[in-house]
Amino acid sequence: MRLAGKKALVTGATSNIGRAIAVGFAAQGAQVVVAGRNKERGDEVVAEIRAAGGQADFVAVDLDGSKAAANNLAEEATRLLGGRIDVLVNNAGAIDGGLTTETDEETFDQEYAVNVKSPYFLTAAIAPAMVAAGGGAIVNLGSWVARLGIPIGAVYAASKGALETLTRAWAAEFGSSGVRVNAISPGVVHTDLNHPAAAMMAGTPYGAIGAPEAVAHAAVYLASDEAAFVHGTVLDVDGGRLGAAVIAG
Repeated sequence: MRLAGKKALVTGATSNIGRAIAVGFAAQGAQVVVAGRNKERGDEVVAEIRAAGGQADFVAVDLDGSKAAANNLAEEATRLLGGRIDVLVNNAGAIDGGLTTETDEETFDQEYAVNVKSPYFLTAAIAPAMVAAGGGAIVNLGSWVARLGIPIGAVYAASKGALETLTRAWAAEFGSSGVRVNAISPGVVHTDLNHPAAAMMAGTPYGAIGAPEAVAHAAVYLASDEAAFVHGTVLDVDGGRLGAAVIAG
């Protein structure tokens, strides 16, 4: 029980990586607020956690980039978790794989709203209470495409690069007050291990698409007291996509 007694909020927790993190946290003893837009899927995650003996509640929220939405989620999650949040996972994200010349302003603004503004204002709402309580942990979800250019999805890559930069800035801003801020940079991860995007992992040391649970294990570590000496780090969980040469097949 590496997270026994911890109170955690996980955004975008109704599918894929977010769901695995919420389930993984609960399995390690944390009480979890599962946040997402889809109530049906959110209730399924909560039911799975409770069936295994864990504690969880669902909060329906559309993290549209507004400060109001972030503040409302922070307030409701704090209430459900008994007055405090020890761990915040900024996982909710929007992705569009369009080319730069084909991306309209609405798409650009939406991706930055969800991927940058929402975690920014949610962290602003929650970090001060963590400081007042003596500490906490924030885990942001970046992406390998933030540091290795590919010819599609430039807006998504830029937004994740911004979030990784915020990770380092927040580590400097809040670390001395006991709040650890780190990020995970997943490779191609999906519940369907035969997803077409698996081709992007060809030639890597792992050689295949990753399971969401792989990212959840890393999140458990960064959220736990085992990572007390880890600040401002982006942990690559990508099957070697960034760390080793990819050999064309």
